[in-house]
Amino acid sequence: MERMGSKETLCRTRTILCFLLLFCVSCKCSASEFEITQVASLGVDASSHLARKIPDTLFGIFFEEINHAGAGGIWAELVSNRGFEAGGPHTPSNIEPWSIIGDDSSIFVGTDRTSCFRRNKVALRMEVLCDNCPAVGVGIYNPGFWGMNIEDGKTYNLVMHAKSPEMIEMTVSLTSSDGLRVLASAAIRVPGGSNWIKLDQKLVAQGTDRTSRLQITAKTKGVVWLDQVSLMPSDTYKGHGFRTELISMLLDLKPRFLRFPGGCFVEGSWLRNAFRWRDSIGPWEERPGHYGDVWNYWTDDGLGYYEFLQLSEDLGAAPVWVFNNGISHHDEVDTTAIAPFVKDILDSLEFARGSAESTWGSVRAAMGHPEPFPVKYVAIGNEDCGKENYRGNYLKFYNAIREAYPDIQMISNCDGSSGPLDHPADLYDFHVYTGSRALFSMKNTFDNTSRSGPKAFVSEYAVTGNDAGRGSLLASLAEAAFLTGLEKNSDVVHMASYAPLFINDNDRTWNPDAIVFNSWQQYGTPSYWMQKFFRESSGATIHPITISSSYSGSLAASVITWHDDENSFLRVKVVNFGPDAVSLTFSATGLQGSINALGSTATVLTSGSVMDENSFANPNKVSHRSLLAFRSNASQ
Repeated sequence: MERMGSKETLCRTRTILCFLLLFCVSCKCSASEFEITQVASLGVDASSHLARKIPDTLFGIFFEEINHAGAGGIWAELVSNRGFEAGGPHTPSNIEPWSIIGDDSSIFVGTDRTSCFRRNKVALRMEVLCDNCPAVGVGIYNPGFWGMNIEDGKTYNLVMHAKSPEMIEMTVSLTSSDGLRVLASAAIRVPGGSNWIKLDQKLVAQGTDRTSRLQITAKTKGVVWLDQVSLMPSDTYKGHGFRTELISMLLDLKPRFLRFPGGCFVEGSWLRNAFRWRDSIGPWEERPGHYGDVWNYWTDDGLGYYEFLQLSEDLGAAPVWVFNNGISHHDEVDTTAIAPFVKDILDSLEFARGSAESTWGSVRAAMGHPEPFPVKYVAIGNEDCGKENYRGNYLKFYNAIREAYPDIQMISNCDGSSGPLDHPADLYDFHVYTGSRALFSMKNTFDNTSRSGPKAFVSEYAVTGNDAGRGSLLASLAEAAFLTGLEKNSDVVHMASYAPLFINDNDRTWNPDAIVFNSWQQYGTPSYWMQKFFRESSGATIHPITISSSYSGSLAASVITWHDDENSFLRVKVVNFGPDAVSLTFSATGLQGSINALGSTATVLTSGSVMDENSFANPNKVSHRSLLAFRSNASQ
């Protein structure tokens, strides 16, 4: 493919830097590698009177607690089931993934309801039976989420609560998965008495092990109760509890909003297991946690409502709070009984936005954030439009929120892209999961959408199915073409986000995803790299284009301009979704200044096969590749 790049304009400064970004579905992407079989010309009119500003919020991210994205993912807590609540409220209960060190003759471990924490009463009782215990002691260990990543020289903060009728000495250790290699160790003493005490211990690793475990052992007879055992690395992002390297990947996308915490996670398969914001705030020790019965795993809810708001702030992204509207996958609250649910959500908004002196704002302030969080978007439910009570419930929430917070933009679950809604809304959800060819063909979906009424929020999109694999180049190309259509129609599409965002390689419930990780590694799929091509689009200016080619049905493109403090930029994005090589000529009219051709760059997203995927072994197999030079042809 021969690329003739084009360029851009000087609006405020003297230096112009121009980008030509191409996505190739062909296996090869340089003219020397194959015979060109198609010709196309791309023209842009950069005249100011035809330009249109793209909404500042167009591209963001959607986080759902799925695939252990949070628990065992971006939330850096290393202990799984830290409060022993995952086995349920009835005791004795299953303590998995905790396991016992020792045999029946040396130790007895069970659970009871004697915890000092009102909302999570289950505690672990450990009775050491041996007089001459093994040298390594007996006790319990926790492997975390498929092994703890412990790194040489790093500090890990252990916090746990304990009580014992008589003084007992214990050892806390970070060891290899078989317990034979000790990476860090410290002796702790629990004084005798009837009261629970909080124990804090810093552990400095003297070695690296990617599948470590936490051990709590003793060598003398005695009884000790344990609860709320936490181990956090000391180097979390801004000290806010997030895994730094994963947050770095989010920052690279420059997201303008964060939609959270789901998804189906918000609904629950049954309402009794839906996400409850009240249970996810306050001191972490007092959060009861809950079983997410859609994606089938326990979360301690250390990553709660407050932490999502904090993450939005850390990312510089507008928070989009998706809340349950009294509807799950299998049960619904009748509209006549929905009032307590409405009040609950009004309280959640006061928690986020209220003054530090308000009832719920004071709770937020006590957690360390006296200033309000700027929540201006809420989604009333998730994928509930077809449910019996949705419209009735929706209106109750809508009217109450509009009265209390008239500036909040409310998002309906009902699709308004092809016809008017029968209820008031500021935006409406549009979700699409489909094959690559189908999504490529949807690039013009919003061309005929009414320009009046609520705006579209494409809050979940992705290529799925056989041609998506675990994240293929082919999937990313179709998604890129779809996004060029969203840019073109950004007068009616105000927000868009890929889904799902994260997947722990040990819990591949949903494929594909944007970012793959395990306890110590991470990489972006082609769909992640594709999104990086669009990170400057929000708030930029889009210009009308024309594509002239008999092959135009296999091409998609968009042209935007934006500025920083020193330069103006023109970005051309082209997707070749067909099997043939294309000689593409680009020309521009209406430019207002000179071109810095030497500063121009071309970047491609390509690989040897359209089904290529990235992996831990080859994380950049499909990624951005820069071309050193290309010819330009632009008219003023």
